[in-house]
Amino acid sequence: MKKLISWNVNGLRACLNKGFLDYFHEADADVFCLQETKLQAGQVELDLPGYRQFWNYAEKKGYSGTAIFTKEEPLSVAYGIGAEEHDREGRVIAAEFPDYYVVVCYTPNSQNELARLPYRMEWEDAFRAYLKKLEEHKPVILCGDLNVAHQEIDLKNPKTNRKNAGFTDEERNKMTELLSAGFVDTFRHFYPDQKDIYSWWSYRFRAREKNAGWRIDYFIVSESLKERLADAKIHTEILGSDHCPVELDLI
Repeated sequence: MKKLISWNVNGLRACLNKGFLDYFHEADADVFCLQETKLQAGQVELDLPGYRQFWNYAEKKGYSGTAIFTKEEPLSVAYGIGAEEHDREGRVIAAEFPDYYVVVCYTPNSQNELARLPYRMEWEDAFRAYLKKLEEHKPVILCGDLNVAHQEIDLKNPKTNRKNAGFTDEERNKMTELLSAGFVDTFRHFYPDQKDIYSWWSYRFRAREKNAGWRIDYFIVSESLKERLADAKIHTEILGSDHCPVELDLI
């Protein structure tokens, strides 16, 4: 069994003060992916015996950033998607293993008043093309904060959020396009009708206490890996960030 975990830590330095390492060691994942590390090189030295560490930093300080920690040495590691206009914010790392690629992604947020929605649409198309190109070589496991609740079941208040960032028709359609291109949302594969399980809660309005959340953190895999899926979990009990970790178990 392989265990993969993904977590948007919303600032790793802050998360380290809220029990990150306790959870990391307890989880004992084969691959552990982070989003929104909000770091520059050298700002944090993590001692993780048995793991190799790969980091992608944004040019802008205290912003975005991703990481992969893995027990198995990858065959290769690539940073970004190979397009300069999309690769300044440290959003993607792809680690190649014998049977598949593990790709961690922190998808750009469309922001207030959808200021960044046009850019987000360009990103979605470029990123989907990148994944399909990887898939020509071997299957893909994509994880991360994809900044979209795909269906109404994936957030507490779909009606009032209809035109808000993360639940616009445009963003939801791009997720549909991705899944239609030969990918599987692993949580919905196992739990198609499961309501009230979310991975992100606003820090405002006591949202987590009321479980007024959104499911925007995913493990999405190539169709060809379907037979190897054992389980998908959302660890709502783990605190330390406004997101909780999500897990994929592979046979």
